[in-house]
Amino acid sequence: MSYGFLDIAITPSVRAAQAEMGVDHLWENFRGDRTSDRFTESEVMFIAQRDSFYMASVSETGWPYVQHRGGPPGFLKMIDERTLAFADYGGNRQYISTGNVAADGRTCLFLMDYPRRARLKIYAHADVLALDAEPALTEQVSPQGYRARPERLFRLRLDAFDWNCPQHITPRFTEQEIGDAVRPLRERLAALEAENADLRARLKLGNSDGAAS
Repeated sequence: MSYGFLDIAITPSVRAAQAEMGVDHLWENFRGDRTSDRFTESEVMFIAQRDSFYMASVSETGWPYVQHRGGPPGFLKMIDERTLAFADYGGNRQYISTGNVAADGRTCLFLMDYPRRARLKIYAHADVLALDAEPALTEQVSPQGYRARPERLFRLRLDAFDWNCPQHITPRFTEQEIGDAVRPLRERLAALEAENADLRARLKLGNSDGAAS
């Protein structure tokens, strides 16, 4: 069984670098224990939870370009086990990724889960679609209640994916995640403050009764 992601990523110059570092024997006849040309349930769940990702494209001059894409969790939609799509919203109006993909559809996506120190990388061929080209797809990938207005769609056909090890990923947490984590502490603090206020009121009432007698 071939290991699709490395089949794409490892080129002669990469092999030369591996040889120079003395690790070429690790990858000489490497074969993975799974197919990586279709998503499994693990990737489906991981992708559905993401609220951002990074997408690399390549220009006609050979320069790579990396762009951040964000939205509500799950805005990157799984269409089927080999297809992803997302609605593309207006940004700085440079349209570099859009132009790159129009000339060369090869892309690479990095999806990060910082709290759990996990990252999924995806090789795919992308194409850009007008919103009215496939109305059903537009409806499927447009998040309900999201205030930004899409300008186009990106559809990505999976070539291969792989998971990276967690080394050197610094855990980071969103405002929502921090809020969820400290909510029990806030609730406990509020209960203690209410209890203290009640005790102070009782003590004040007791002191007032003693003074009156």
